[in-house]
Amino acid sequence: MTIFGLRIPAMASLILWAVLWEIVGRLELTILIPPLSTALEKLFEIAANESFWDALGITMRTFLVGSGIAIMVGVPVGILMGRSAILDGMLLPWVNTFISAPLSAVVPVIMALFGFGETTIILTVVLFAIWIIILDARAGTHAISSSLVEMARVYGASPWQAFTKIYIWSALPEILTGIRLGLLRAVKGVIIGQLLVSVVGFGRLFEIYSSNFLMSHMWALLIVLFGLAFVIDTMFGYIERKVEYFAASRH
Repeated sequence: MTIFGLRIPAMASLILWAVLWEIVGRLELTILIPPLSTALEKLFEIAANESFWDALGITMRTFLVGSGIAIMVGVPVGILMGRSAILDGMLLPWVNTFISAPLSAVVPVIMALFGFGETTIILTVVLFAIWIIILDARAGTHAISSSLVEMARVYGASPWQAFTKIYIWSALPEILTGIRLGLLRAVKGVIIGQLLVSVVGFGRLFEIYSSNFLMSHMWALLIVLFGLAFVIDTMFGYIERKVEYFAASRH
């Protein structure tokens, strides 16, 4: 980030928002926004409770399982859509519909089918994450040079060899972008799923804290979630930059 010709680290914006948060909280303009320092104190306080770690374990487990399913299904489907015009024509309208639809409204349907448990939350994570992964994998496959595909055919590569050695690696920049965005949407999905189920994970803690107006405790949990999203975005952003040379080699 550059301001008036000076390069300012991106971390500076976080510090600025932290200071503003602390000031607004200290002014006591509303009980909904406690000071950041108070929220951090409550974070250390609730972190000493076993219920917090149980909730974090459930949240991370459902997040990882749901994200893993979304990646393992979304990447191959996106690549197949990018290589098959028939499959693309069949699936693209549905993918575009789900990526723009209010997915929270679909969660009660999943609850009616699978009950109030981790299965519903996992499926909610998949529902939120998979569509952007499919679209980006599809876009990356469209960017692959046709000469690479023809070369694979000339040398007798099997469909599986072409899939693993050409399509995935050549589309890797877009695939990584889709995974990064999908994981960020998965964070939203796991929390929405737990909030609607309200009996497991962070959703249960949010329900307890909100019903008792423990706003500092709620913000402490949000800090954990913001931190998770920040780590995911930073980590995959770094990996994306490291593989950018793949994009240049496709043309």
